[in-house]
Amino acid sequence: MEAKGGRGERVMIVEDDATVRTVVGDYLRGRGYRVTQLADGREASDALRADLPDVLVLDRMLPGVDGDELCRQVRERSDLPIIMLTALGSAGARIDGLERGADDYLAKPFAMRELQLRIAGLLRRRSEPSSPLAPFSVGPFRIDPATHRITRHGAEISLTAREYELFLFLLRNPDRVLSREDILRDVWGWSFGEPSTVTVHVRRLREKIECDPQVPEYLLTEWGAGYRFTTAGA
Repeated sequence: MEAKGGRGERVMIVEDDATVRTVVGDYLRGRGYRVTQLADGREASDALRADLPDVLVLDRMLPGVDGDELCRQVRERSDLPIIMLTALGSAGARIDGLERGADDYLAKPFAMRELQLRIAGLLRRRSEPSSPLAPFSVGPFRIDPATHRITRHGAEISLTAREYELFLFLLRNPDRVLSREDILRDVWGWSFGEPSTVTVHVRRLREKIECDPQVPEYLLTEWGAGYRFTTAGA
């Protein structure tokens, strides 16, 4: 899979390691992205309140305001694609970053080409035109693909862009067992990736669509196989 260059999309890099910040910035500029580089979390917080880039590449450990808090601040008001970079490569650390609202997570050291592929994938998914489908209902859920609006028994559900894409994919495949690899490929557009990304997003989605996320009625786990959305309820 060949990484395509950017088309002037804006990428903000918040990284306190000057070497990493410079190398990543130069690499992405050389491939057509407009890059802003910041080293301090507080400065980045102010910059993000003033104007949002197209993608945020965010180190987790920062002076001033750490990456987790920056991610939380952005998620309160935007579905801006966020990729976290960190020296903490354990599965628990990856899940932590995703729980805070990141769309993707790369442990250091990482390949520049892999970072570019992840950025390109997030931008591609975000820029895809809205579905021409008319509003439709599945069980208690009503979906308007043109406005990305989903309601449950008439009450609107607030979803991030990635959560919406995941839910729409599940709704379009009712009663089908979907592996985490299936979901990564169809929702994230990845031929490879960390399966815990799906686990965390499923958990976040359940918190919004289920009456009791601990005892889900609609988004069920099929142990050893994946997940299944059932229109009938458990």
